Amino acid sequence: MAALGLAEHPLGSRPPAFSHTVVTRNIVYEDLNGARRLFGGRLMEWIDEAAGICSRRHCGMQVTTASVDTLTFKRPAHLNDIVIIEADVTYVGRTSLEVRVESFVEDLPTGERALMNKAYLTEVCVDDAGRPTVVPWGLELTSEEERREWEDAKKRIVFRKTREGEGF
Repeated sequence: MAALGLAEHPLGSRPPAFSHTVVTRNIVYEDLNGARRLFGGRLMEWIDEAAGICSRRHCGMQVTTASVDTLTFKRPAHLNDIVIIEADVTYVGRTSLEVRVESFVEDLPTGERALMNKAYLTEVCVDDAGRPTVVPWGLELTSEEERREWEDAKKRIVFRKTREGEGF
């Protein structure tokens, strides 16, 4: 149920589970800011890395980050906390794809996860010269949640274009 036909994605489609990416980090001193919490820039780096890995897995090619939507820090992480970052492809266009990245801090005794951050990144599939190229794989939607994310992604695309047109 990809939006584009097979001619657009010559190799067919892959489900989001194919490229699902989980990155686990332990917060160390080098990750802390002056207030002794996880430095937001470090988390942004990890989010970008997870989105890139997820996108590369889906495309089977190199990608570059084109945009990052809404980084809202909902809760802090501290020294020795475990941070789990999960990335999934939510939409595939002609040369780009959208990846949802959720970051959690894990409670050690219980294993419960609390959401720290949720972001959507746009990754562009690039050839060896760094030029945008067709994403060879479409997205096979296998659940209602994946279909909802796809539809929501189309709304986010319109919103991004509107903001860009308005100079934001």
